[in-house]
Amino acid sequence: MSQAPHPAGAAANSPAAFTNALPSYLDPNNLGPWGIYLQQVDRVAPYLGSLARWVDTLKRPKRTLIVDVPIHLDDGTVAHFEGYRVQHNTSRGPGKGGVRFHQNVTLSEVMALSAWMSIKNAAVNVPYGGAKGGIRVDPRQLSIGELERVTRRYTSEIGIIIGPTKDIPAPDVNTNEQVMAWMMDTYSMNEGATATGVVTGKPVDLGGSLGRREATGRGVFTVGVEAAKHTGMDISKARVAVQGFGNVGGVAGKLFAEAGAKVVAVQDHGGTVYRESGLDVPALLAHVARVGSVAGFSGGEVIDNDAFWGVPCDILIPAALEQQITEANAGRIQAKMIIEGANGPTTPQADDILHDRGILVLPDVIANAGGVTVSYFEWVQDFSSFFWSEDEINERLVRIMKGAFAAVWQVAEENKVSLRTATFIVACKRILHARDLRGLYP
Repeated sequence: MSQAPHPAGAAANSPAAFTNALPSYLDPNNLGPWGIYLQQVDRVAPYLGSLARWVDTLKRPKRTLIVDVPIHLDDGTVAHFEGYRVQHNTSRGPGKGGVRFHQNVTLSEVMALSAWMSIKNAAVNVPYGGAKGGIRVDPRQLSIGELERVTRRYTSEIGIIIGPTKDIPAPDVNTNEQVMAWMMDTYSMNEGATATGVVTGKPVDLGGSLGRREATGRGVFTVGVEAAKHTGMDISKARVAVQGFGNVGGVAGKLFAEAGAKVVAVQDHGGTVYRESGLDVPALLAHVARVGSVAGFSGGEVIDNDAFWGVPCDILIPAALEQQITEANAGRIQAKMIIEGANGPTTPQADDILHDRGILVLPDVIANAGGVTVSYFEWVQDFSSFFWSEDEINERLVRIMKGAFAAVWQVAEENKVSLRTATFIVACKRILHARDLRGLYP
């Protein structure tokens, strides 16, 4: 990887060369998701022209906050959880990004997610920088009261750096409208005034936007349809496999099914179901809403989780967690197109394998940007106290996603690069141009 200027006499790949390039709190031998992001930035650096002088800005988060989150459990004991909020870049506007509750959340992961938010926001050209948050907690082990206390304490702890014009959280893995309502209320109580614009993804009755819950999945579907037009794929005859069947994968699967595609396989934390002739998507969605996973669904056969990656299909949608497609399974994937609904589901090594095999990858930083686009709409509506219809929101979303994808496709064609690198070219140029115009203070 290219790094910051290294000391005189130090080889580019020597330990000394990394001294100023990596934060002291990360292990250079195990960078985790942040290491994947750094590799992606290195791949785009040769295409940045004069803006390349600022590229190290992208390799260092602007602000990293680690907080202790103590709460009283229902049994009277006190439990402590580790929380994070990372603001990667705010050159183009306030930080924007979700909050995830997961027992395996790490600082490296949140840093990478915040950086991908910077790229994503710039790719669709909304006036935000990138941010992300998380708590190392398994919310399934908490009562509703404990979950509320964790949320409120975390919000109070990060309250010093968030705000409607500073950093606007949103739902992510294991968080939802209710969590956002608690966050908004906690921040508002501390401020002494209702601040609906401090978070997005809220309930509609508290200033949330129509269409927000389905926005990410709708964006996945939209870019899939656009890519199909470029490649000659007939969506109405496509076979689709989906990993993760929540707000992203479930909505995308539903929209593809409504367009005539067959959803042949679905995998989530409960297992994998498969039906060659196509699963009944509405029935499966109802089952997941009732049971919490695809486990026990009678409308398909249960197959081994690892076998999911070899299912014959035309479109594969990884919409769960990061690092799901690796060099270990990329060679078995039979899809013609991969649409990344999750953040960072494909490793750089797997990316290269897929490219060599001629599989088109629609990267997360453009494919799942529908959520933040409608979050932007929600933020604008909160500031103006004027709300739009769902049809108007969906129309605006589709228009922005189509325009952003067209620009990325054109850059990919001009530079003969992957769609991921093309998206980074578009986004990084916008971010670094803003940095260049603003200069350094003081």
